[in-house]
Amino acid sequence: MGRIVVISTGGTIASRWQGAGFAADAHGREVMATAAVPEGVSVEIVDLFSVNSPRLTTHHQLTLLHTVHEVLADPGVDGIVVTHGTDTLEESAFLVDLHHDDPRPVVFTGAQLPLDAADGDGPGNLHDALLTAATTRGLGVLVAFDGKVHPARGTVKTQTLAADAFADPSGDRIGNIGFGRVSVLRQPQRPVALALPAVPGAAPRVDMVMHHADADPLLLNAAVDAGAQGIVLVATGAGNATPEIVEAVASATSRGVLVALTTRVQAGPVTEIYTHGGAVDLVAAGAVPTGTLRAGQARIAVLSALLATTDPRERDRVLRHALGEAVTADDRPAAELVQA
Repeated sequence: MGRIVVISTGGTIASRWQGAGFAADAHGREVMATAAVPEGVSVEIVDLFSVNSPRLTTHHQLTLLHTVHEVLADPGVDGIVVTHGTDTLEESAFLVDLHHDDPRPVVFTGAQLPLDAADGDGPGNLHDALLTAATTRGLGVLVAFDGKVHPARGTVKTQTLAADAFADPSGDRIGNIGFGRVSVLRQPQRPVALALPAVPGAAPRVDMVMHHADADPLLLNAAVDAGAQGIVLVATGAGNATPEIVEAVASATSRGVLVALTTRVQAGPVTEIYTHGGAVDLVAAGAVPTGTLRAGQARIAVLSALLATTDPRERDRVLRHALGEAVTADDRPAAELVQA
C-alpha cells in the first residue's frame, strides 16, 4: 500500500520505568518493533528526539514541522506517521496541519500505556496510524487513536488515562479503523495552508491567562511586561471576563500584542453575547475570538501568525485565516503569507 516514514519524538509510547515514574527513552526502531505492520506497507524511521511531550518547546515543534516538509519533498514517500506524547500532541498536530498543503497524510499517534506494558495500547495505535497513512488522501493532518481517526483541528486530549483519549468536543471524528481498513466518514474543512516559517533563534513568547471568579488583570499585564507578543485569554462561558480585563486587553492590543479569546468550557464556540466585560467588549478591545479552538491550539494559531510577519495588522489577518476565516480580496497582503 505504500512507503511510510515514521518520525519518532518520544512520549509514553516510547517510555520506560525510570525508578520513580516513566519517561521517554526508547528510539523509534524499538517503538516500531512492538507493532504489526499492515500488509504492503514499508516503513522507514526518523529518530527526531525522544522526550516527554510536556517538555517540548517551540523549537522542537518547528523542527518537527520542517522535518515533515523535508520528508514529503521525496515524491516516493506515501505518508508520514508521527509518534508523539499525548500531553501536547494536539498542539504539534495542529501546527503541522496549519502548514500542510500536501494530499499525502501526516498521522499523529501515541499511547496511554508505556512501551513495555503487557496490555499496552501503543502497538495497536501505531498499526492503525500506519494503515491510515497508507490508505487515506486529502484529509490534512490526522490523529489516529483507539480505533478512531480525528482531524488535527479541534481535536484535544479529553481523557487523562483512558485509552479513548482524543476527541473534538465540538465536532465529529473523521473515520473509524477496523477489520484492516479505514472508513472515512467526512471531509474536514481546512483553510489554505500557511507558508512554512523559518526556525527563529528565539521564538516569540505566547502566554495563556485563565479567567475565574476574583480574577484581575495582574497576570495578563505581567505577560505583556514579560515580553509576550501573543496572549490567549481563556475566558469563562462563551468568552466572558470583566471590565478590568477588557481594559488590560485594550492596552495590550494597543501595544501590538496579539490577543486570542477562547473559553475554559469544554465544547461550543466563543460568541459575542454579553457586555460588561463579556465577549462583546473583549472583541471590541481587539481580542480575536477562536471559535471552537481551545487554549492549546489557539496558542499555536497565535504563534503561527507571529512567525508569519512582524506587522501587527497582518498578524491579526493571518490569525483569523488560521482560525478558518476566509481571506478576502481586501486581505491581499495576508493572502501572500499562505501557500499558493
